[in-house]
Amino acid sequence: MEEERATEVVDRLRAGGVMAHLQRAGVFQFGVRVVIPDGREAIWDTDGAAGLEATIMRDGELVGYVPTIPGSETYDVEQTVAAIARADYDAPL
Repeated sequence: MEEERATEVVDRLRAGGVMAHLQRAGVFQFGVRVVIPDGREAIWDTDGAAGLEATIMRDGELVGYVPTIPGSETYDVEQTVAAIARADYDAPL
């Protein structure tokens, strides 16, 4: 995700009450980090892949995954915000 887009997604998520932050994953690699109230964090779209997906981390360890959302490679900012905001982080894989 480009930095400008990630920043816009974070701003809109925050406006909607989601604890979101810009995630810097490397040089020119950005995504969205969502704090989950139980202590986990969802790291969205930092790998540069076309689709929207997330890894779920707790204390630096991988504890879950949100698979690539079909069709998300064409999502606009509104659709990206909606997908992240409604994600079920407790759904079994």
